Amino acid sequence: IEALTATETAALNFGRFSPETSGGEITLSPDGTRRSSGTVILNGGNYTPAVFYISGQKAATVTIALPTNSAFITNSTNGKTMEVTDWKSYPEAGTGNGLLNNGLLAVNVGATLKVKSTEDNPVGIYTGTYTVTFSYN
Repeated sequence: IEALTATETAALNFGRFSPETSGGEITLSPDGTRRSSGTVILNGGNYTPAVFYISGQKAATVTIALPTNSAFITNSTNGKTMEVTDWKSYPEAGTGNGLLNNGLLAVNVGATLKVKSTEDNPVGIYTGTYTVTFSYN
C-alpha cells in the first residue's frame, strides 16, 4: 500500500475585519463562505479555508480527524489572542469519509474565530497552529 501524504496548499485565513465595540465571531466554511456576527465588520482582503491535498493508494478511504479543542492565534506585536473553534471540513471529518479518487483527495477545513473588542484584539497579524490528522482506515 502506498504511503499516505498530506500537503497544505492554502492556510486557514479569516481575512481582514474590524471587531468594533464588542466583537463577535467570524465563521469561514470549508467552501469559502465567510460571515460575521456581533459587531464584527468584514473588510476586503483575501480569506480562504485551509486546503490539504492528500495522496495515497487508489480508491482507498481515509479518516479525517479535526481538532477536538480550540486553537489560539496570537498577535505577533502585543501577544493578544483569539480563539478558533467549531472545526468543519469537506469531506466531513470521520472514519472513511474521504475517498482517494485516483489516489488523490482535496480536503478543505474551515472554523469559527471568536473576536473580542478592538481593545482586546487590536490590528495586527495573528498566527497559530492546529493539527488535522489523515489516516487510512
